[in-house]
Formats: sequence, C-alpha cells, structure tokens
Amino acid sequence: MSNVDIEKFTSDELSTEKITKLINEKKSFIIVAVKDIGYMVNKLEGSIEKQNLKCRVYTEYRAAAISAGLFTPFTVLESAAAAIGVAAHNLATYNPDYEIGKNYIKKTITVKYTR
Repeated sequence: MSNVDIEKFTSDELSTEKITKLINEKKSFIIVAVKDIGYMVNKLEGSIEKQNLKCRVYTEYRAAAISAGLFTPFTVLESAAAAIGVAAHNLATYNPDYEIGKNYIKKTITVKYTR
C-alpha cells in the first residue's frame, strides 16, 4: 500500500466515532498536525482494543537512531539495551492487527492495518 492510498486527517477531525468507523472498515490512515501525540495514541489504542483487535505502538525511525548509537563509544551500552527492549516489545505485541507509528518530529501518527 502506498502513501497515496492512505487518507490523512487532522487530530481535530477525528472524533471517537470517526476512529471507530475507520477501524471497523479496517482502514489505514495518517493523522497530521497532532498537538498531543500521547493523548491521540491512547484514544486510538482504546478504540482498537474495544473491537478485540491487537495493536503495536512504536516510534518511527527509532531503529535507525538505535543503530546509529551502536557506533559511538559512549552510547553503545544504552543502544544495545534499547535494541533489546525493542525486540522484547515486538515479541509482546506479535502479529498485531494495527500498527501505530508515532513521529514526534513531523507531529504525525501513522495507523496501519496489517492483515
């Protein structure tokens, strides 16, 4: 699925009812201009889990940041610990119905239906 196929919404456009409808229809979408990422992610998680679906929440580009840290002498241990944490998180949320990607730099949330 390309980004052209994914609808974009602002967080102000997405009521709980609209989110529920998108999830019922198993849609992927992007939320742009997010003011409070934590609040919106909690709202999305709640809507997904109310429909007995599983989701994985992650920070976009985190793996790149971790691998960059593996090559600097002062952050090797911190990066290795973070990589172990990412692996454990991925196992705990194995085979999710939805993935929720947070991007703090762009102030976006990408919600992807994975099945």
